[in-house]
Amino acid sequence: MANSSRIQNVVPRPGFSALHRLRKKRKGQRVKDPLDDFLLKTLTSQRAMEERFLQMEERRFQRDLDVEERRMQLEQRRFELEREHEFRMFNVFAQMLSILKQSHSGSTSSTVMPRSMDFSQALSEIAGMGGGGGNLQDMRAHPLAERRLDMRGFCNPSDFQKSPYLSARGNIANIFRGSTEEGYKAYHADKYDEDKNPNGIINFGTSENKLCFDLMSKRLTQNDMNLMEPPLLQYPDWKGHKFLREEVARFLTYYCKAPAPLKAENVIVLNGCGSLFSALATVLCDPGEAVLIATPFYGGITQGVFLYGNVKLVYAYLDSKITGTSTRPFQLTVEKLEKALLDARAEGVTVRALILLNPQNPLGDIYSLSELRDYLEFAKRHELHVIVDEIYMLSVFDESATFHSVLGMDRLPDPQRTHVMWGISKDFAVSGIRFGTLYTENQDVASAVASLCYFHGVCGPVQYKVAQLLRDRDWINQVFLRANHARLKAAHTYVTDELKTLGVPFLNRNAGFFVWTDFRKYLRTGTFEEEMLLWKRFLDNKVLLSCGKAFECSEPGWFRIIFSDKTHRLQLGMQRIRKVLEEREKEILAEEKEQPCQSDQDGKADSTDEVIFVSRHQEPTCAGNSNLGDLIGLLQQQMRSSDWLQKNTAEQFAQEKPEIYDVFSKLVGQQ
Repeated sequence: MANSSRIQNVVPRPGFSALHRLRKKRKGQRVKDPLDDFLLKTLTSQRAMEERFLQMEERRFQRDLDVEERRMQLEQRRFELEREHEFRMFNVFAQMLSILKQSHSGSTSSTVMPRSMDFSQALSEIAGMGGGGGNLQDMRAHPLAERRLDMRGFCNPSDFQKSPYLSARGNIANIFRGSTEEGYKAYHADKYDEDKNPNGIINFGTSENKLCFDLMSKRLTQNDMNLMEPPLLQYPDWKGHKFLREEVARFLTYYCKAPAPLKAENVIVLNGCGSLFSALATVLCDPGEAVLIATPFYGGITQGVFLYGNVKLVYAYLDSKITGTSTRPFQLTVEKLEKALLDARAEGVTVRALILLNPQNPLGDIYSLSELRDYLEFAKRHELHVIVDEIYMLSVFDESATFHSVLGMDRLPDPQRTHVMWGISKDFAVSGIRFGTLYTENQDVASAVASLCYFHGVCGPVQYKVAQLLRDRDWINQVFLRANHARLKAAHTYVTDELKTLGVPFLNRNAGFFVWTDFRKYLRTGTFEEEMLLWKRFLDNKVLLSCGKAFECSEPGWFRIIFSDKTHRLQLGMQRIRKVLEEREKEILAEEKEQPCQSDQDGKADSTDEVIFVSRHQEPTCAGNSNLGDLIGLLQQQMRSSDWLQKNTAEQFAQEKPEIYDVFSKLVGQQ
């Protein structure tokens, strides 16, 4: 109070208006203060940041909703694709579980393995199919469901157990090795032996020549074969020792009838043609790409190209029907190759190469020069490599048939994309000696394949023996080939005569070790499941065959019979086959008595001179059509064969088959 009084005494008290002006002045000074301005701006920025944060949260929330919606859409799309991929996976599974080591059965028919399938995906898809009863039900709606479901007879995904010790690739390899050789393993566990195991399994499934072991063992043990020098015990040129490659070039020049000497620099040596398929697929194709091949074909090729290189196969389907430009059953035409290639490209599959088997396994076809030229021109138009497997080129056992090697052509349409392989396992009856050779003018391909020879090389002593064998032209021509061809022809004649007696149709060919045989009338239904049951019936009766599914045949019921075996084994094996077929026929006849009559053309191939048809044991036919139709059919087939008219005069035929001659005479009289 004293201080206040003193102040009041010293400073006159301002009036109201003056005080108001002072306060207003001070207030204006505070607003303009820099600190206050900074705080104001900070608060404003903070509010803006909070609003921005809220906007970001709202956008994030909306984005999450959009992502969830897209995820649901993708899930729906994936679900829609799953059923399509399920039946495709039956194909992949078949490719992996149905490859044989020259015998056994079972791979399915499909245009191509899924284009995006790799080892890991294939494994996960297979594992995901286990116990998929519902999936099978869904698949029945698909047009190819019946064919896919037939795979159940060959493999059961629920039986597959993924090993925790293996990679995806390792598990795939384990499937190949562990589950695809039921018949082959059964044979090795119970081999027929005339003295030690007369009730064992006779192997008509593995394509081996067992007729010339005596000749080969004698030749391979002669003194000139026994050389052991230091170079043979050291690392060779990975393409093969030079002395061997030079001998191979001379050998192929001579037997392939090359217009000019072939060059040793174009020769690469590997341990078998299976390794060659793997190497070529690896260097010509990227993983996921494909190779074009006609079916039916030797099933081991699938294992060769897929297991190492993850390369797929596109199928050009051949069948027994003669349509379009075809003149014989299972004929390969450019039109069929074009269709398969265009279908694959429409599915987004990149096709890099075409595989040709000449002579063909399992059909025994030998391609003419004009056919070979057409196939090679087709490949050139589409910039495809052509891998030509001529491993049976010296196993043409009838003089009426002529083999033409691609290397014998005057001009190759595309030399840089044409690669020819051959080996000694078939033509020289030594499948246990792993030796295959590739001839290619493309040095990039040769170098790339040679880089893989480190893993697939042939040991030095074997290279020396092979070179000695190939240079012994006199022994090959005068001793081995003469005897081998005569024995093959005799064995082929015995088996085909037995099939004629049984009334079983077959392709009549003159190359290779096999007869492509039509057992379709012994299937209750035209399915691969029934084919598998028949295959098992043969195996249960101690004879191993290869059924059509092993070769990707599009028609159930075709089997490959190997005839290149000793007479006593052929006789016993055919007796066992006869027993199975007769039992099967009785069962089917008993069932058909209660069913409506079917057309006698059901389940049969077209009648041509390429397929032998005989009148016995035909399928049941409606009354009144059987005898006359069979007789006319038999006469047509015999008269169409190239040398039948020369070998059978009317008088001879009238004496040997009077009942057929009488019917034929009456028919002629009515014309």
